[in-house]
Amino acid sequence: MAKKKESTFFNMFLALVVISVTAATALAYVNSITEKPIAYAQKQKQTDALKAVLPSFESVEEKNIAVGADTLKAHYAYKNNELVGVAVESFTNKGFSGRIDLMVGFLANGNICNTQVLQHKETPGLGSKMLESPFKDQFVGKNPSTFKLSVKKDGGNVDAITAATISSRAFCDAAQRAYDAFSGNTDGTSGATTTSEEPASKNTITNLEGKSNSTLPDGTSSATPKGNPGKEVKKTDAAFGTTTETNAKAVPSKAVDATSGATTNEGGVK
Repeated sequence: MAKKKESTFFNMFLALVVISVTAATALAYVNSITEKPIAYAQKQKQTDALKAVLPSFESVEEKNIAVGADTLKAHYAYKNNELVGVAVESFTNKGFSGRIDLMVGFLANGNICNTQVLQHKETPGLGSKMLESPFKDQFVGKNPSTFKLSVKKDGGNVDAITAATISSRAFCDAAQRAYDAFSGNTDGTSGATTTSEEPASKNTITNLEGKSNSTLPDGTSSATPKGNPGKEVKKTDAAFGTTTETNAKAVPSKAVDATSGATTNEGGVK
């Protein structure tokens, strides 16, 4: 009769090692089999989304654009070597159940061609209605420069989904971030306008024609104002390195002595 093997610490350790190695090998094998199909499925999902949010195109060029502290991917679609639209992959973490991934397609004139939710965890029958009409249809053909991407309760132009205001706000937030990347407002502040005299880099959009026609963030124009020559003042925007020049002319100002009523001249800057 065979002698029964004693249960020792070494035997238990050896058994656990064998089981772990076997399980790891099996998982690695399964991963090697499924890796390519998963990558293909993700690529196909992205292609389908591009076709859904853009007009007909022949080729696509991808660029990464920094918006605030995040980086969004933009797809520039071309047909007959002409830009027909830009699709921006955006996201927000303000959803009722967390992150929402959204792709927004823009035409060359800035109008929204269409939107496509790529991923979400919103409540079925409530927040999930952002994928359906009539909510998603109200963005089509709208230009965010005049159509405010926020719900009407917050002063915007978007009709929120009934009983799903949080999801509606999150959708608008992701759409606004996409427009910020498209329009070149890369400081991440909705509605802010930036400008730069430098040509757009590979990862930055000024506008679709590569021109900058906007104003500085403080509302001043980047152009030098007309007037008589005087002291030259240079102002540098710390965020964008933009320098503006203005002509300041020293002119006298009048001060009245409250006691005697006499008038004196003091140097001032107009």
